[in-house]
Formats: sequence, C-alpha cells, structure tokens
Amino acid sequence: MIQVTRKDNNEANENLIRRFNRKVLQSGVLSAAKATQRFSKPISKVERRNKAIIRRSRKSDKLLKTRLGLR
Repeated sequence: MIQVTRKDNNEANENLIRRFNRKVLQSGVLSAAKATQRFSKPISKVERRNKAIIRRSRKSDKLLKTRLGLR
C-alpha cells in the first residue's frame, strides 16, 4: 500500500509531512509492519505465566541485591 501525498501550491513542508504521517497511521500499514517484526511462536498460557513468574523473581532478586549493595 503506497501512500501518495501531493503538495499544494501554498502548502508548507511541515504540513505536508504531517498530512502524510496522519495518512500512514490511519491506513494501518505501520502497525501491520511492526506486528510482523514481533512475531513469536504461539505458546500456551501456562508457559507464558511461568516465564512471567521467573522474570518477576529475577527482577526482584536483582533489586534486592542492589539495595543491599552486593551488586
């Protein structure tokens, strides 16, 4: 999907860029491209939950060590 934006005779460059950005956002091209970049294999709800628990525990351990001055 190519977004075509033509400049009017008395239009400032900033307005042209603003119009183009608005068109791109409304079309959803950018969000679709970002979604394909972040593709990950589907995992089960239990696996996702377990990973989140591990991540939280590691973060809390790291924070505790910094508070104690060990790291």
